[in-house]
Amino acid sequence: MASSPRHSTHHPTLLLRRHYPNFCALAPLRPTRQLPSLPQQQLQQKQHVGHDPSPSEPTTAAASPATAAAAGALRVGIVGFGNFGQFIAGGIQRQGHAVLATSRSDYSGYCARHGIRFFATADELCEAGPDVLLVCSSILSTEAVVRAIPFRKLRAGTLVADVLSVKQFPRNLLLEILPPGFGIVCTHPMFGPESGKHGWSGLPFVYDKVRVAKEGDQAAKCEQFLSIFEREGCRMVEMLCEEHDRYAAGSQFITHTIGRILSQLNLESTPINTKGYETLLQLTKNTISDSFDLYYGLFMYNIDNLDRAFEKVKQMLYGRLHNVLRKQIVERVPIP
Repeated sequence: MASSPRHSTHHPTLLLRRHYPNFCALAPLRPTRQLPSLPQQQLQQKQHVGHDPSPSEPTTAAASPATAAAAGALRVGIVGFGNFGQFIAGGIQRQGHAVLATSRSDYSGYCARHGIRFFATADELCEAGPDVLLVCSSILSTEAVVRAIPFRKLRAGTLVADVLSVKQFPRNLLLEILPPGFGIVCTHPMFGPESGKHGWSGLPFVYDKVRVAKEGDQAAKCEQFLSIFEREGCRMVEMLCEEHDRYAAGSQFITHTIGRILSQLNLESTPINTKGYETLLQLTKNTISDSFDLYYGLFMYNIDNLDRAFEKVKQMLYGRLHNVLRKQIVERVPIP
């Protein structure tokens, strides 16, 4: 029996203009849960004496679809296999699961080198029967991508997830499009190829089980999917999509805005860098390594807040200017 979905009265496209207060509030941590057991082969590899892998080293060899099925591992289909999709695929494979991929661009060569099955179309990917379908598109292209997926070709009860930097928009879109029996879990790995290149330990992973069966195969696959990130060391944070957008969307937008502006100044390292300047250089590097589509989506989502903030600053500046002019012009004129 599936839990009741949390519907929104707003159309998904209108959410791009929503604004929220309190962006800097602290997020509650998800309670610790029992992890699904690993296949015996993976346990033996992890218990191997005398081997201490580095944070970025794969914990297991990449699993082929046949091997993964035999071991009870997941078959995760990724729709949108650009830089971030490839980055997430690495963690999925390190945990012994199989990755299937499709994208607008041809990544068949990359996939062949990394033990991943690449499909030219979403139709072919869905016909392969993934356990989990993970949407890794940009914010702005998500609606077109999701509406083009032939969900009728997936097995009933398939779990569908996303990794967008905003959460109410994809949640409402998936609730609108997906058949009732499909599971929906909205996630946001709050790190990327640059910040997570040395491992995912301690990095926050936010998720919301929007519509997932409380028991049975779908529930088990959801726990198995989330355990990928937990076993990689992520700090797991369970919260509603509304909470996520209040806490994270604005702060992430500010970070990317500052980083994009700094990148236009062509900042360079100097022999006398301060700690603060080093932080700004790193911020610039982290933000420009993400696609501009990501930033543009965040910009559209937070433009109302930006306009309001600029207006307040302008009022403060004009108020100060008014006082200066008043002293220069009015107060120097003697009263008759």
